[in-house]
Amino acid sequence: MREDQSFEITRAYDLLPHVVGASWASLWFRMNNRRRPTQEEFREKVAEYFNMLEPLTNAFPEDENFKEITEYAREKHEDEIRKILTGNNPEIEKRYKRYVDYG
Repeated sequence: MREDQSFEITRAYDLLPHVVGASWASLWFRMNNRRRPTQEEFREKVAEYFNMLEPLTNAFPEDENFKEITEYAREKHEDEIRKILTGNNPEIEKRYKRYVDYG
């Protein structure tokens, strides 16, 4: 797959975990008066909300022309979940620190 074909998916997955996952997780903790969740609790909640976007990996037509990009999107989604849960997404870790410091 050419870089220009995967660029938009890659860019979306650079942003979606913290823009959607961490934002919704922060709101969930705030609305439940949980000022100091553990990092693991925060990561799990981020992954839970981020995973709600999984249907987007099937958004393209089931067509041979879209097979490669669909596979790429699915792999990126699974990789981002792993990064979130293992603490390897620096943006999520920043959002956690910001939440517990400023809640």
